[in-house]
Parts: sequence; structure tokens; C-alpha cells
Amino acid sequence: MILRYLVIEGIAISSVLGSLAPGSAISSGLADDVLKIQGGKILSGQVTISGAKNSALALMAGTLLCSETCQLQNVPSLVDIRLMTKILTALGVRVTTNGDVVQFDPSHLTSTEAPYELVSKMRGSFFILGPLLARMGEARVPMPGGCSIGSRPVDLHVRGLQSLGADVTIEHGVVHARAKNGKRLVGASVYLDSPSVGATENIMMAATLADGETIIENAAQEPEIVDLAGFCNAMGAKIQGAGTHRIVIQGVEKLHATDYRVIPDRVEAATFILAGAITRSTILVNQINLSHIAPILAKLKEIGIGYEIESPTSLRVMRSASYRGTDIETLPHPGFPTDVQSPFMSLLALADGNSVVTETLFENRFMHVAELTRMGADIKVKGNVAMIRGVASLSGAPVIATDLRASAALVIAGLAADGETIVSGLHHMDRGYDRLEAKMQGLGANLIRTTIAQSNA
Repeated sequence: MILRYLVIEGIAISSVLGSLAPGSAISSGLADDVLKIQGGKILSGQVTISGAKNSALALMAGTLLCSETCQLQNVPSLVDIRLMTKILTALGVRVTTNGDVVQFDPSHLTSTEAPYELVSKMRGSFFILGPLLARMGEARVPMPGGCSIGSRPVDLHVRGLQSLGADVTIEHGVVHARAKNGKRLVGASVYLDSPSVGATENIMMAATLADGETIIENAAQEPEIVDLAGFCNAMGAKIQGAGTHRIVIQGVEKLHATDYRVIPDRVEAATFILAGAITRSTILVNQINLSHIAPILAKLKEIGIGYEIESPTSLRVMRSASYRGTDIETLPHPGFPTDVQSPFMSLLALADGNSVVTETLFENRFMHVAELTRMGADIKVKGNVAMIRGVASLSGAPVIATDLRASAALVIAGLAADGETIVSGLHHMDRGYDRLEAKMQGLGANLIRTTIAQSNA
């Protein structure tokens, strides 16, 4: 089906023809933002990475553990952050934002029940279950929503909280957790069947105010876990072992106010590094933690993309005339992160030779492949394996971002493609990338966010 659209930039109007999937934000006939990218431009200059979305959301939930005002610095400006702010506000937290500094006053919580219409939009909102239960002795949180990248059940969260002495029921899509004695949880040994980041964070927060010692075995090791433990410890918690498979928490009576800085976003850092690599550019990426992106840097070195470490927090991507394919398997940290799989695939689509990408964590994380193929990539998918044959070039096309990380993959591909790429579904991108287009423009990328509306022609 061929549809015609009007692209509105100020007073300039041009027509765009393209085949778009039914049910998308654009094909619904409603006005929507798109990103128009003129590819083939060499990037230059430097970019500063924002605070980590996945860490900031957990830390925001963690403020519920304290009855005093806490402050977070380096909080990114994102749709998901604003949504979490609304959820906390609905619970009675007073939230004050000044740039990337946000203050939270949870001293007078007015509710233990989170509103469905907010929680259902974002999976990260489920982080409030553990701290709300620990602080108030009860919590009602609807089942979470978010990107449709695969099954992410909450059973590990539930079983962990049950181990700490909570009665948990799930009725009509709402998780109701209550401490058995009505007030405090009790420390226990918790073994996670898989190293779930969300379950580790929820159980760890709940255990900070439990009576006695809690041990989490087979815990997730991601940097966001370490950051959350650092934040809780800054409030007076006693957590040891974060970043390893065994976390030990000694429960305390209460927590106190603190001022804490969110770690840099390792996925955003990887995205800009890959943008420099795919456009054969030299750019400086600032405010990063090199240890957090070690798996990505190892793969870049393996395929022949050069980089220089400018400082402990800065990396310069060097222009590489060519690079070769490789094999990637996504794994929990410290393995190759699943959140970087799709943007890295855009890079491999233009590599010399063949590559194989195996996705082990989410079954629906190859939805970007059809869009890259629309741009001329040669990718075949069988089950959880994508086989990539590098091509000489990509060509611009209308494409749809199907999830958060797919949006970055398509933007990166568009930067390197011949001609114009129009990326729709930007609501996914806005959930996890702080001013992505403005930062890309600062590097010299030729792209602009516009409004697109369907015509009746």
C-alpha cells in the first residue's frame, strides 16, 4: 500500500512516498514527529553523554525508601523520567526539577497504590514495588508495560519479595504485596533463577529496611546495580557485593537524605561511538565510564575500528576506512549488552565479510532487521540468530522504530546511508535518548525532527 504524507518544516511542505506498516503512529492518520536524515555526512567535534536512564529510574524509585529529601544530579531529560516523576507524585512524593538536578521529598506519602494508567506505560515503573513495600509495609502496583521486545515476567520479583516475608497476590493485573506482620520485611536468602536486573534491584531495595540479613545469590552484575547500591548506601543502607553474583544486605531501621550523581549512560555512549564508526568519522565522546562499555570497545577493536582513550572519562573514535565483520552473542553484564545489539548490527551491515549476531535475552529483539533490510542491508534471521552479509552501502528509506534501541539503530544507519532516511516512531527514541537529534546536529549530522501528517490523496 502506497501512502502520501505532508512533511511540515515551518512553512515548507514536501511530499514523501513510502510503504509504512499498518498500525504505526503515522499510518493511523494522526500527525506524528519523524526524523529526516540526509546521510553520508562526516561527523566531527565532541558530545557529552547524559545520565543513565536505567539507573536514574531505579534511583528515583529508591527515594521512596527515605523519609527525608534526596537529590539526584545528572538526571536525563526523557519521557520515561517524566513518567516516573508522575508516578512518584501520585504516591505523594514532592518532586522539584531544575535542569538535570531533581529533588525528591517523600516524607508524606499519601498512597501505596500506583495508578494503572501510568505504570502500564513503562516497565521501569515496577521498581517502586520493593521500596514502597519496605517503607510502608504494603504496595499495590499494576503489571508494567514498555517496549515489546519479548517476555519479561515478574515472577522473580514476586518470589524474592515472598522470601522476605511478603504476602503477594496478583489479581486483575495488579500486584498486591504486604508484609506479613503489616510493617517490616524479614531478611532471607534469595536465589534468582536468572540474573534479572529488575528483580535484583527490587529485592535489594526491599531488603535495605528489612529486619536482619538478606543474601541475593545469582544477582545481576550490571553497572546500574552498583549505582543503586551506591545510592542506597549514601542514604545509610548497608549493602556489600553489588557488581558480583552475591549481594549481602544488612537491614537498617531507616535511611537519611543524600545528594547523589547518576552514572553516565553506557548505551547512549555506545550509540554515539557507533555513529562515529559507521560514518567513518573522528569524534570525541565525553562523560563516559570506560569500564561500563568494555564489551563494546573489545568488539570495535576486533573488527578494526580505532579509538584513543583521551582521559578516564573521554574516548576519541578514529576514522576507519574499512572494518570487518564479527560474531556477537548478547549476555548479561559483563557480556555484550542486548541494548547495544541493534545499533551494532547497523554497523555490521556495512562491514567487510559476514557477521553472526545471537540474541540470548529477548526473543523479539530483531524487529529492526526488516527496517534495515528496507535500507539495503543483507540480513537473514533464523530463530534468535541473525546472519549478516556486509554490503557496500545503504540507501535512505522511510523506516519505523519498533522499540527504543531499534530507533538508535535506524538513526545510525540513516547517518551512513545514501540519500534521505525518514525515521518514524520517535516516541520510542524519546523514552531513552536525551536530545539525541540535537547532540547529533552538534556533531554536524544533517538531520531534523519534523511533523508528518497523512493526506487524503
